Amino acid sequence: MTTANAIIVGASSHLSKEIARQLAEQKVSLVLFVQDPDAMAEFAASLPTKVDVLPLDIENPTAIISQLEKVWLSLEGAHLVLVNTGLNAYSEALPWEIEQDIIDVNVRGFAAICNTTFRLMREQGYGQIAAINSIAGLRGGPSVTYHASKAFAENYLEGLSMHAQRLKLPITITDIQLGLLDKAAMQKSKLWLPPLPKVAKQIVSAMQKGKRKVYVTKRWRLVAWLTLLLPEFIYNTRHWKVKKKK
Repeated sequence: MTTANAIIVGASSHLSKEIARQLAEQKVSLVLFVQDPDAMAEFAASLPTKVDVLPLDIENPTAIISQLEKVWLSLEGAHLVLVNTGLNAYSEALPWEIEQDIIDVNVRGFAAICNTTFRLMREQGYGQIAAINSIAGLRGGPSVTYHASKAFAENYLEGLSMHAQRLKLPITITDIQLGLLDKAAMQKSKLWLPPLPKVAKQIVSAMQKGKRKVYVTKRWRLVAWLTLLLPEFIYNTRHWKVKKKK
């Protein structure tokens, strides 16, 4: 019996670690791409399965493509590739440097990972691409480029799914629409901030069921639905006024 294996790109976050832990408990072999492999050594050693930790240069698409191809060859393929590489930042001045960083990671890096993985899975004949996305992509927001990048990710994943169907390939695309957990954490909301193991469990379950799109946790589906329904004059409550000259 062949052991299932998975690649997690962006495995250093608390959420990625919990997902890795739950997959490892199911005896899934793991390859973890992180920016600082040394910092992950102890965590990797604690998992009850085969784990390789490799460096990730998320802002260099050419390097990412090369890394994935080499790992794919050494593994002789993979059943699952999970992408969790989102970058978010906010500054009232909207400096281009921050905007560019978000685009480099959330758009260029994300697309390079998904595109390369899809190509490799097409050659392999099967597989699953899953990505940690956000309901922030449903509409624009103060973190302008972050919201836009998540909308890009959502549409990119949908396009890959349509392409797989067109080619009649058993490649599953799973868009994991994460709720606004950072905001819930700042507001110390117990209702909207569930325990991390629960979040990871719902994600692992959705991937194993081959879900096309899933809201995590499930109650965020209501927020997403309301967000889409709100008219512009209610959703955008910031009515700026021009200051009168004295």
